[in-house]
Amino acid sequence: MLDQKLIRENPTSVEDNLSSRGKVYEISHIHKLTVKKKEIDIEISSLQSESKKLSKLIGQEISKSQDNDSSELSNLKKKGNYYRTRISEYEEKKRILDKQIHNEISNLPNFPSKDAPIGKDENNNIQVKTWGDPLRKDNLKSHWEIGEGLNLFDSIKSTKISKSRFITLIGNGARLERALINFMLDMHTKNGYLELMPPALINSESLQGSGQLPKFSNESFKCSNDDLWLSPTAEVPLTAFHKNEIIDPKLLPIKYVAYSPCFRREAGSYGRDTKGLIRLHQFNKVELYWFCDPSKSLEAHKSITADAESILKKLNLPYRLVDICTGDLGFSSSRTFDLEVWLPSSKCYREISSCSNCLDFQARRSSIRTKIDKKNTYLHTLNGSGLAIGRTVAAILENGQQPDGSVKIPDALVPYFGSNFLKTT
Repeated sequence: MLDQKLIRENPTSVEDNLSSRGKVYEISHIHKLTVKKKEIDIEISSLQSESKKLSKLIGQEISKSQDNDSSELSNLKKKGNYYRTRISEYEEKKRILDKQIHNEISNLPNFPSKDAPIGKDENNNIQVKTWGDPLRKDNLKSHWEIGEGLNLFDSIKSTKISKSRFITLIGNGARLERALINFMLDMHTKNGYLELMPPALINSESLQGSGQLPKFSNESFKCSNDDLWLSPTAEVPLTAFHKNEIIDPKLLPIKYVAYSPCFRREAGSYGRDTKGLIRLHQFNKVELYWFCDPSKSLEAHKSITADAESILKKLNLPYRLVDICTGDLGFSSSRTFDLEVWLPSSKCYREISSCSNCLDFQARRSSIRTKIDKKNTYLHTLNGSGLAIGRTVAAILENGQQPDGSVKIPDALVPYFGSNFLKTT
């Protein structure tokens, strides 16, 4: 969430920063609300000050007068009641305004970093580097063709269980998915992350805190009888884990890793990637999450990205690092580096992790602070997939495919999977 004080004092700067996302943001209506709230705050403060002075006068009048029903005392008490009534009226106005302002500001995205490339959409993203030797051959099979041939998953039968865009993993497919989850969790915990396994059902306040609500309600699945939603990513419960807390600066940075099933409607995908494991309504993911000192989040962003990269390197999967432009940034992100893994069948790179620095945006929405120079200060949050499991499976199948129809398992994964190859049974 953006700073309300900044909106009140410098609305033009706020509009300019937001407009670098490639869309015009007009916030004069929010600015007027914040100015009005400030005026009410001043009025309440003035009335409270007068009320305190009056309370002292009433106390002095009672102590010096034997007549508690004197006209002077009666007039003072009437004036005191007047002040209390006025304060109550203004506080009610303030409560209404606070809710209006919160609702309006909740729909505004984060400021893009000054270091993010300026651009309108994904075509303006900048490739920073590549790693590995991409497999480039003709007549390579797609991961869903390989998966069906090796009987690793079934999407047709899954429609009987649920609906389209869900998948049932079978035999070695389930085994490979489980092996990857354990492998990634072990790698990250060895690298200093504390493992959490949060609830898959989350409340609206948690979604608001991380930035998914109110703007992206159509992307999530909601339970009809409760204020609970299926989590779209572990980023949401990990943000909420320290909601309304003041974290001891000695504990920073706090680094969490969490496996979770994720659920998304993919409302805007319009029929893209309907085959295979790339864009499902339910998928597994290992998430990395940092809470850190605001002065250290730029370095933390490099570190969390490197930690996600390390998994791709361990699995020997070719990838590239992309600096996301201002027009393609996620709602809560100030700067994002995408990791895109090579998929030989389509001869292109596909996103497998987005590593984002959200600065104080989520911490302000969730009231997560730390002490800096004895002052409560919103800390910075960072997140990144470490990695998306289904897409990692797809990359392993395509990059490891052999002429005989088998798939070579990456050496680092063999101890977890228990075999060097996926073969027909």
